[in-house]
Amino acid sequence: MATVALLGTLDTKGEEYAWLLDLLHGLGVATLAIDTGSFSTSERADISSDQVIAAAGVDAAAVRARRDRGEMMAVMGTGAAAVVRDLAEAGRIHALLAIGGSGGSSVAAPAMQALPVGFPKLLVSTMASGDVKPYVGEVDTTLMYSVVDVAGINSISAMVLGNACAAIAGMAVAYEKRLASPAGEHKPLIGVTMFGVTTPAANEARETLTGLGYEVLVFHATGTGGRAMEKLVESGLLAGVCDLTTTELADDLVGGVLSAGPDRLEIAGATGLPQVVGLGALDMVNFGPMDTVPAQFAGRNLYVHNPTVTLMRTTGEEMAELGRRIAAKLAAATGPTELFIPLRGVSAIDVDGAPFRDAEADEQLFAALRTGLAGSTVVVHEVDQAINDPGFGRAMAEALHHRITSK
Repeated sequence: MATVALLGTLDTKGEEYAWLLDLLHGLGVATLAIDTGSFSTSERADISSDQVIAAAGVDAAAVRARRDRGEMMAVMGTGAAAVVRDLAEAGRIHALLAIGGSGGSSVAAPAMQALPVGFPKLLVSTMASGDVKPYVGEVDTTLMYSVVDVAGINSISAMVLGNACAAIAGMAVAYEKRLASPAGEHKPLIGVTMFGVTTPAANEARETLTGLGYEVLVFHATGTGGRAMEKLVESGLLAGVCDLTTTELADDLVGGVLSAGPDRLEIAGATGLPQVVGLGALDMVNFGPMDTVPAQFAGRNLYVHNPTVTLMRTTGEEMAELGRRIAAKLAAATGPTELFIPLRGVSAIDVDGAPFRDAEADEQLFAALRTGLAGSTVVVHEVDQAINDPGFGRAMAEALHHRITSK
């Protein structure tokens, strides 16, 4: 039978969770209640709050004695993530449902984000009509706005929560059937990163990989795009990565608006997944409209890409640091890794006659990469082309195909 895990504070939301459990049973699914209440001892919990805290590697008595709400929320989030990940991997649950306000949602979010893409997850929250990025992250969490506060069952909350139960029950049944009868053979999936200024190269890589028998997923390197691709890597859904556009690292270094965080470009290497890496759009940092560019960058080389996007050219010093960071990440990879260096420009506007052409700055990037990867197992290709020249994207795609098929 399909099983829905319910995650929440069974001490403060006991009435609501009891209602949810009964309704889900009536819909024909089993349930597993996970208690994240700080001091809860609910008899309806299948996994107690003590067990959740223990899963975070923390002593329950000690953390409770400190009575630090912020610390407790963080501990519960970490523990809940570990618990649901283990349950899902063991095949004991087939969907996750949580309800709550800001506190409950902040605990549920890490648990939702710990589950792979494709695993059903639904959060009913008072926060679902605002900035939902902290709750969704890079996974396919379904959000439902609670309309009224999660405080008792009334005519409105009964409708909203009833719909949530019906939805998660249906998703759980479908997921359980999918596990029991997996679909037939499908093409291996490849992730490709792209930006507007690397589109020709990315399209060539995509077309080449498609012709070689892969299904290609293209991710716009806008911060969330890079993180989404790496979440699929973490979920074990990709056969390889053609990380042609690594521009998000420049935003992380300089303070642009499209950072994917400091850990970008690490997960494929950590999991041993075959990867080919490019230097796409490392010549730029992204900001919003011109009037939003921080004052300290007023004298820099700025380019209005469109009314809502202003690009800033990275300096030689910044390019050198990017080279050092990328080299360290790639040198630590445990799987087959190749780097492609386009010696004549890393973006459409970093070529001769274009506004961001700065061969000296690019060379500082290349030099740092050569130094940082010397003696490593990373195969480095220095290509006497700009990134969007015909053949560059194809060469990256063919190298990835060779790495995958020779594993």
